[in-house]
Amino acid sequence: MPASPTLLSTDAIIGQDFLTWLWYRSDTENGFTDGTGTSFSVIMDRRVVVEGGDGESKETASASGSPSPLREARFGLGTGKKVSQAVLRLEREEDEYQMTLKAEDFCLGSLRTPKIDRESQDEDPDGLVLEKYYLMETAVGLLDAMFAEFLKLRLSGDWNREAEAVGRWMVQP
Repeated sequence: MPASPTLLSTDAIIGQDFLTWLWYRSDTENGFTDGTGTSFSVIMDRRVVVEGGDGESKETASASGSPSPLREARFGLGTGKKVSQAVLRLEREEDEYQMTLKAEDFCLGSLRTPKIDRESQDEDPDGLVLEKYYLMETAVGLLDAMFAEFLKLRLSGDWNREAEAVGRWMVQP
């Protein structure tokens, strides 16, 4: 059964708020903790898409390049747009994960996990597949930890103060 248009727009708004806040957080504090208490960081990497408006007046700005200050997208934030898609790089201990996340439906694309040591997996042919599943599950767990922190803040009385800080960050040069 397809979701109602109202539900889709609510999901998109929450997703845009999350990705916009995540960019702010990665640019200012950039410290998260996963479910095991291990610290990790997130970097908005190589491509960010921002959108604003509705229907025929919908505007999109995109910035890409590595390393890039993503100026066009930051300028779009200052004009009221919100992040609709971003490439995220998550770094935890010596591991690095990269993924594309869409605000509209939280769809993950192009998930890259750390490389698997194939030499240590020679004895068990299923080991490579199981290791890859573990790494994918870890990446999703890191994303869940960031979203849980966002929701906790978003639903608290501290959100107005955080939203003001994000607004000030958006218009910084």
